[in-house]
Amino acid sequence: MFGTDPFWLVLVKTVVVFIGLVVIVMLTIWFERRVVGRMQNRIGPNRAGPQGLLQTLVDGIKLALKEEIIPITAHKAVYWLAPFLSAFAAFAAFAVIPFGPTVSMFGIETQLQLADFPQSVLYLLAVASIGIYGIVLSGWASGSTYPLLGGLRSSAQMISYELAMSLSFVAVFMYAGSMSTSEIVIAQEQLWFCVLLLPSFVIYVTAMVGETNRAPFDLPEAESELVGGFHTEYSSMKFAMFFLGEYINMITVSSIATTLFLGGYLAPWPFSLIPGINEGWWTILFWFVKVVLFVFMYVWLRGTLPRYRYDQFMAFGWKVLIPFALAWVVLTAAVRAFAIEYFEDVNMLLLGVGVMLVGVFIYLVYLQIRDARRAREPEPELPSGPMNLENEGFPVPPLPGQTFEYTPRASTTVSGGTEQEEVTDG
Repeated sequence: MFGTDPFWLVLVKTVVVFIGLVVIVMLTIWFERRVVGRMQNRIGPNRAGPQGLLQTLVDGIKLALKEEIIPITAHKAVYWLAPFLSAFAAFAAFAVIPFGPTVSMFGIETQLQLADFPQSVLYLLAVASIGIYGIVLSGWASGSTYPLLGGLRSSAQMISYELAMSLSFVAVFMYAGSMSTSEIVIAQEQLWFCVLLLPSFVIYVTAMVGETNRAPFDLPEAESELVGGFHTEYSSMKFAMFFLGEYINMITVSSIATTLFLGGYLAPWPFSLIPGINEGWWTILFWFVKVVLFVFMYVWLRGTLPRYRYDQFMAFGWKVLIPFALAWVVLTAAVRAFAIEYFEDVNMLLLGVGVMLVGVFIYLVYLQIRDARRAREPEPELPSGPMNLENEGFPVPPLPGQTFEYTPRASTTVSGGTEQEEVTDG
C-alpha cells in the first residue's frame, strides 16, 4: 500500500500528523502539571481556559514575546541551528509510526501511516541519533562552561542508553521476522511482545527514560549542578524549541514502545474478541490510550523518584543494562533454536526464561543500590547529653540527643571570668 498514495494525500497526512503532535505536546505538558499537582496535593494550572487547558498555549506565547539574549562568545550559526535540529529529529521519527490499518480517506484506500519500508525501525534509531547532535552542538556553541558540560553529559548518556535500547529490538526482530513497523504490529495479533519478550520490554522502558533525559535520569539538566544544562544560554523561542523537542521525543519513544511491544493500534483483550474491532478509524483510540499510559508513567516517575547521581547512572547503563540486554539476545536465539527442535510451544518456554531473567535484573539493580548506600561516608555522630551553655556563642535549639534545662537565672562572665553579673527575671 505504501508509495501508491497521490502527493496531495501524503501532504494532508503530513500536516495532520504535524498539527496532531503539536496539540498532543500541549496536552501532555498540561497533563503532567495537573498530575504532579495531584501527587503533591495541590491544584496545578486552572486559570487559563477551562481546567487550565490553555495554560501551555499562553506559556508558548509568553516565550515567543520574551527578549532574546545571545552570548557574545556564542558561535552564531551553530547556536541558531541546534534547537531546530533537536526538534526536527523528534518530528521526523513519526514518519514510520503506524496509527491504524488501511482506511478510506477522500475515497482512497490508504494506510494510517506516513511511510514504511523493510528497515523502518533502523530509521527510528538513526533519527534518534541525529537528535543527539542538537543537544551537543547547543552546549558547544553557547561558549559557556555549564552548557558544554551538560552537552557532554547528554551525549554520553544518550549514546550509552541507545545501545541497550537497540539491543532490546533484536528479540522483536527475531519473532516478528521483519523490521517493518507495520508488520511488527501485525505479528502481535495473538500475543503482545511485552508479555512474550518481557526482558526486552523492561530494557526498553528503562532505556527510553534515559534516552529522553527525563527524571530520574535528567542529569544533563541538573539545576543543582549545571544551572540548566545544555540550554542554559538559550531564551525565547529557541528555548521553546528544546522544550518542544523534549516532549515530542517523549511521545515518540512512547509510540515506539506501543508499536513494538503493546500491539500498536490493535485492541487489547477482551476487546480483541469482538469481530472487526481492529479495522477502521476506531483503532486510533487504542493507540492513543496506550501512548497516554506511557506518558503517565513518565509523569509518575518524575513525581516520585529522586535524581540519580551521574556515576551511578552511567554504571547502571554499562554494567547492568547492556550486559543484561546482550545476555537476553543470546538466550532468545538459543531458546528459539532449542525449542523449535525439541518443543512444540516455543512461547511458553521463552516466557519462563524471560520471567527468570527479569528477576535476575531486579536483583542486579538491588545490588547496585545497596553498594551505592554502603559507599556513602558515615554521618558524623551528633552530640548527646546536656547542652554546654557556657561555650555557646548564642542560644540555639538542642540537637537530637541533647537535653536543655531552663533556669530563670543566667550568669555572664566579664573580663576573663574575674567579674560576674547576675541577671534575674524582671
